[in-house]
Amino acid sequence: MKQYVYNTWYPLAWARDVRHELTKRRVLEEDIVVFRGEDGRVAALEDACPHRLAPLSLGTLRGNAVECGYHGLTFDCSGRCVRVPGQDTVPASIQVRAYPTAESMGMVWIWMGKPELADRSAVFHLPQYDDPSFSVVEGDALHVDASYLSLADNLCDPSHVTYVHRSTLASEGRIETPVQDKREGNKVVTWRWVIDGPLIPVFNGLKDFGGNVDRWHYYHYHAPSIAVIDFGSAKTGTGAPEGDLGDCIQMFACHFITPIDERSCTQHWLCLKNSPADPAIDARLMSDLRMTFDEDKRILEAIQRNEDKLQGRRTIRLGIDSSSIKMRRIVQEMAAD
Repeated sequence: MKQYVYNTWYPLAWARDVRHELTKRRVLEEDIVVFRGEDGRVAALEDACPHRLAPLSLGTLRGNAVECGYHGLTFDCSGRCVRVPGQDTVPASIQVRAYPTAESMGMVWIWMGKPELADRSAVFHLPQYDDPSFSVVEGDALHVDASYLSLADNLCDPSHVTYVHRSTLASEGRIETPVQDKREGNKVVTWRWVIDGPLIPVFNGLKDFGGNVDRWHYYHYHAPSIAVIDFGSAKTGTGAPEGDLGDCIQMFACHFITPIDERSCTQHWLCLKNSPADPAIDARLMSDLRMTFDEDKRILEAIQRNEDKLQGRRTIRLGIDSSSIKMRRIVQEMAAD
């Protein structure tokens, strides 16, 4: 059963990848042609000319309008037809669907629901993105051949880190660290603390604490498709669990998920860190994070293949699934609305 939420903002593409050219994208099983006009604004139209349903992405971009590559009908950024070759008049009924867009955190966002409900002030934005004490490491657009809800399960689940990410995010001897979670409106927060343990591999070289640290992981999942993982470390016993983060390593791993269809999605990710930009450190961090997310991709795609093959097979639920169960319930409620 499809579980899509329409009246919400979805990540569409990195702003750096949307240029003055026609690009085809697919969101919630809808094909969309995307381009940046000469005025710099991003337009998104249904990728089908209403004449013979030729994909507009096969046409030509002329200024701020798209010319169909089959018979030359031309549509502006609002989806209105402005030219029909061989006719002096253009019927007002000739239109293609236009999707509201916005830009935030280096991403282009798209509204897939009723245009009149699109509120650009509600586009997701993390305050630390503008904080001069943080630097941004902008990542990739990782294609994952698995349901976006399966990726969402993963991003609500700290317990898998010990087994999937041994070389980047895990530390030995902390398998039984308890995980807690709660629902806040349409968000699920999942967290755990690891007290008096070693620094995780991805943090090596960023700061010398002279010994063990207290580590936190807070997974904030904003349904249906945004995850922000706040994770960091401070010297053991300095008060981090009580809120003293004055001398610490802190990162925010942001995951913006684009559902393509029931069995595939795109994971856009970036990292914010409370230290200055450094080419060597940032390159190593990028490499480590790519390795981490490729490890998730391998597991999730294997799960999807089994789900396709073993349709109807009942799976068990464990206590560690509490957060993802809450997340899926929120998505069901939003989809029903």
